[in-house]
Amino acid sequence: MMQYNQDYLLFLKKDCETCVLIEPVVKALLEKGSKLAVYVEDDPSFYQDLSALDGTSLQPSFRWEIETTPTLITLDEKGESARVVGWDKQAWQTVFQNENLGHELPEFRPGCGSKSREPGVYEHLVAQFSESGIEARKVELGTWDDEMEACFERGWTDGLPVTPPTDARILRMLQGTNRNPKEVIGKVPPNLMPITVEKAAINAVMAGCKPAYFPVVLAALEAALEPVFTMHGLLCTTCFSGPIIIVNGPIAKSIGMNWGMNALGQGNRANATIGRALQLIIRNVGGGIPGDLDRATFGGPGKYTFCFAEDETDPSWEPLSVARGFQKGDNTVTLFQGDGVQGFIDQRSSTPEEITKSLASSLLAVGHPKLAEFTNALLVLSPEHYAIYRNAGWDRQRITTALHEAMVRPGAELIQGAQGVGEGIDPARANEMVNKFWPEGLLIVRAGGQAGLYSAICAGWTGGRFRYESIPVTKKIEL
Repeated sequence: MMQYNQDYLLFLKKDCETCVLIEPVVKALLEKGSKLAVYVEDDPSFYQDLSALDGTSLQPSFRWEIETTPTLITLDEKGESARVVGWDKQAWQTVFQNENLGHELPEFRPGCGSKSREPGVYEHLVAQFSESGIEARKVELGTWDDEMEACFERGWTDGLPVTPPTDARILRMLQGTNRNPKEVIGKVPPNLMPITVEKAAINAVMAGCKPAYFPVVLAALEAALEPVFTMHGLLCTTCFSGPIIIVNGPIAKSIGMNWGMNALGQGNRANATIGRALQLIIRNVGGGIPGDLDRATFGGPGKYTFCFAEDETDPSWEPLSVARGFQKGDNTVTLFQGDGVQGFIDQRSSTPEEITKSLASSLLAVGHPKLAEFTNALLVLSPEHYAIYRNAGWDRQRITTALHEAMVRPGAELIQGAQGVGEGIDPARANEMVNKFWPEGLLIVRAGGQAGLYSAICAGWTGGRFRYESIPVTKKIEL
């Protein structure tokens, strides 16, 4: 049984009006010989004339789970027997059996948050002063080793620097979810290695995510591990493709995602790091190393990260998540197997019919102009182009139907060898009228800046030719 040299512990900080207020009370108690140990969290000079202890390491505050200063703890032979938070005159008088204690002070004053509970601090204290509970193998570095260089040397990066995954950072990331760190989410291709929530958190740290992004990362990971997403094939293909992540719902705004200007580009932390976290998981857990099991002939910038939010600010537009069966207001991620951006420019079409024909002509080039029902496609419709449709009363369904109809062509023009081009569809389809995409194979989202008559097309992976075996996946985000 632990023995204590004090009867009372008091935790204070200088940056707390209530702690300053009760200084005369503390002085009176110590002058009367009370066995009171005083810990100051933020400034050793505070209460120095009262022989206060230096608590700036915050180890005492962490050990005693102090959430507020001042906190007064009464000890007995078993440990803590009572606790008073803030200044409560009657409670303090009862503890010290002195009905005149602090008579000149107000009856009650709340305290301030303990420095040990400030954002980012608590996880460091857990890592430093207790068992963190992290099960992943810890890599010990030498005193003079550079953490970032060590990550490069061990092949944990995508070619850009990563944030070293310290215990404190991992613990902080895990606070972004209520899920058990030991929960196995699935097996990550191509090596089919088990991935836990904790391992996902480690890679989210390295990618530069904030804890608030972590539920989106987990949902994207779950979508990628769905068999029909065919992540293994997408990784091992020689094509350009990788996962494109589209986020819907209020969470996009709450974590600060970009759906406006430069939505498909750089500069937004959430967009950049969520997509990067998924790619790092595939690399570091699944073993998807470029040039090894990642067999892309060219690859593309999207293989670093490709993630953005849909613009849901126009009430006339049905979000992608709703079109895929979820309720408006649900937080979701949709993963599309896609390539980089094919720019579309049309600054002259002014009617829905004109812009539809114009878009269709560019969509026909996806993969190859003579290939049909061979890939899917993602159309990112800009606000100005959508306005042409909206002003004429066209909704998502009508736009989608019109685009499909505009892309139907005679098979005789598309068969292999036709028009002097070897590529093309099966000659047996020469007498058919052929669709460019499967009926469900064209996904449309709204995003982009308010100015600019441009839209974007992302070609789908060639695995999309297997209509029911490789499809986009949408998952609800668990908060």
